[in-house]
Amino acid sequence: MSCGVTAAVKAIPVAVHAPDPVSLAGVRSQLRHQSSIELVEDAGGRAGAVAILVADALDEPTLTSLRRLIRNDATRAVLVASTIREADLLQVIECGVGAIVWRREATGHRLQQAVVAVSRGEGDLPADLLGRLITQVGTMQRGAVQRGAAGASDAPVHGLAPREVDVLRLVAEGMDTGEIASKLSYSERTVKNVMHGLTTRLQLRNRAHAVAYALREGYI
Repeated sequence: MSCGVTAAVKAIPVAVHAPDPVSLAGVRSQLRHQSSIELVEDAGGRAGAVAILVADALDEPTLTSLRRLIRNDATRAVLVASTIREADLLQVIECGVGAIVWRREATGHRLQQAVVAVSRGEGDLPADLLGRLITQVGTMQRGAVQRGAAGASDAPVHGLAPREVDVLRLVAEGMDTGEIASKLSYSERTVKNVMHGLTTRLQLRNRAHAVAYALREGYI
């Protein structure tokens, strides 16, 4: 069984992008001895590649870099940040960032966890950040109601099936694929198929984006 796990996460191409040489060298040093990671200079065009972007603040140049990495290079992204403003949080998720790691927690093991999760399409958000996302989307929903947007005319065009809602609710609670499968008495393949189906149908980038969508539309 351990051999299967190792094969699944072996040699994920990872490119690190940082604003200064010290941060770049530090993150690369943390990852150099992680057996599941292959450090590369450029992840663009590499199958299954992951880009790690280190940022002190999420200014417009940083957001532009994120969009370029994800959209132009078709790369899955991990963001390592010191802080994220409420105003930027949903934008970062909808941009396609699959995992966020706080700089103060960015050990080699923690970064490897995020990279593996993103490579599997699972995503990885800190619990406190997920709570802030839920609060922010809830505030947006209340604002929409106050503007008179609670009528039937604003019902979502694409609905979610009950089991999709069940899966997303557990994703929002921070469970991984195995935990969700156990909780719902599904196979892991079924959980993956449910997530793949809804993200493809609704053109969502990853699990975090799917959770943001479900929260925004009032499903969870």
